[in-house]
Amino acid sequence: MAERRRPVSPLSPWATLSRWPLGGGLVALVAVVGLGAGSLGALLWQARELHPALLWQEPWLAAVLRFTLWQASLSTLLAIGLAVPVALALARRPRFPGRRLLLRAMELSLVLPSLIALFGLVAVHGRRGWLAPLNDWLGGLPEDYLYGLSGIVLAHVFYNLPLAARLMLQALEEAPAVQWRLAGQLGLTRGALWRALEWPRLAPLLPRLAALVFTLCFTSFAIVMTLGGGPRSSTLEVALYQAMKFDHDLALAALLALTQLAICLTLWLLALSRGGPPSLAVGAAPGQACGRWWRRDARGLSRLTDALWLTGLAALLLPPLAAVLVAGVGGLPDLPRGTSLAPAALRSLVMALGAGLGALALAVALLSGSHWLRLRRHPLGAAAMEGGGQLILVIPALVLGTGLFLLLRPRLGSGWEGYGLVVLVNAFMALPFAMQVVRGAIPGLSAPEQRLADQFGVRGRARLRWLAWPRLRRPLALALAYAMTLSLGDFSVIALFGSPSAPTLPMLLFQQLSGYRWQGAAATAMLLLALVVGVFALLDRLTRRLPRHPWPPSVSREIHDARLP
Repeated sequence: MAERRRPVSPLSPWATLSRWPLGGGLVALVAVVGLGAGSLGALLWQARELHPALLWQEPWLAAVLRFTLWQASLSTLLAIGLAVPVALALARRPRFPGRRLLLRAMELSLVLPSLIALFGLVAVHGRRGWLAPLNDWLGGLPEDYLYGLSGIVLAHVFYNLPLAARLMLQALEEAPAVQWRLAGQLGLTRGALWRALEWPRLAPLLPRLAALVFTLCFTSFAIVMTLGGGPRSSTLEVALYQAMKFDHDLALAALLALTQLAICLTLWLLALSRGGPPSLAVGAAPGQACGRWWRRDARGLSRLTDALWLTGLAALLLPPLAAVLVAGVGGLPDLPRGTSLAPAALRSLVMALGAGLGALALAVALLSGSHWLRLRRHPLGAAAMEGGGQLILVIPALVLGTGLFLLLRPRLGSGWEGYGLVVLVNAFMALPFAMQVVRGAIPGLSAPEQRLADQFGVRGRARLRWLAWPRLRRPLALALAYAMTLSLGDFSVIALFGSPSAPTLPMLLFQQLSGYRWQGAAATAMLLLALVVGVFALLDRLTRRLPRHPWPPSVSREIHDARLP
């Protein structure tokens, strides 16, 4: 009698690997939670003798806290408030010249290193920038408006408005086309469309999106360091850096780090209690069908208002990016004389690759373990495992780095040990972004495909190689690109633990900007931007699926001609 095979119940290629996904997820969860808890414990131990009342009793600390809250709140209100009409204008105008370029520039803001953006802003809005003659002619703004509170808010809006508008546009474009068709048939006015269709799409997004933007502005470091303009514009992040780097006051640094953590954690807990999670990775949303019935509010006065909003967005985004390219081309002759540029670029790439691979490994382990638990009907355990990787969002990089420094201080040396700590912190900080990109690809095959694979006996490594890997390689490459570019542009952690004699590209760019070496800074900024674009292009090329047996050119031409009407 033939032996009866045991039915296979798993619904995912990960499940055929027995308990390996669960074990890997548990190891990754322990590492993430242990790192956060260890750094937080070190901060609490160091700050046990300090009293939180010093934050409002000490005049300088109170001023720093007030300014940090004020600039982050103002930046968030402006970025989110201006992003709403921009997203609505982009949704109403699915076709106009330059729309694709504008969307690509908006998506670039997620991974654009902050120092590159600062270089472009200085080139356009600085005292000798592109807008200086216009400002002198109009006389509407002071010469130093780029420095101080106004400059910090301008840089934060430049960074966060495109990201917020792109995510809002993605939410608007996910609305079913039948809703817009029905709205067109009913002849809904602009106000009715806002209440019935647009606001219900944006409302669940706003709480967590506002929390994300506020956290990015609250923990901003390079922007405040470059455009702060003096002690009056100091923030908690800059004060923490000064306490660690120059004053060697570890207790004060611990108090400032704990203050940052408490404020960010409280805000995220409020945001998590309401609203849907905005995806941190911008995807290709399905475009809406066009037609006169589709958007009745796209006629009349809205043509003028939409044109004004889109022109303002282009004027905010495109000139700084163009300034980086123009100044970088002008600084190319200085590249051979930059003896520290090549080692800095190599050092940055090696550290970015290490941080990217670390973030990718943690993301895959956590998501595969969470999926394994979800298939076994353990929703709470799956949510806890997946949420563990998102906890890093509420811990600023300097907070995490400060805690690890205090925890490893007796054994932490200099040189490569400090750079290893930077790689570790960058890997954990890039983890939420990598998880957002990989999450959709982890479930793998559909149920019919699973049954067909089981019937043919495709299990274990064969299933992982031939069925799961083709679906995973593109998301994994995108996640690695995001993690590497975030590490390439990091300046806060490298400024704390790096060595000025062996800088990375962001540190070298900051040194050149601080020393007014404009041509060298232009070449460095252009090289850093080229590395960011090159990482995405290279990983996209390596993971692109080519045909195993391509058609000859003559056959391809015959097939193309046969398809023509």
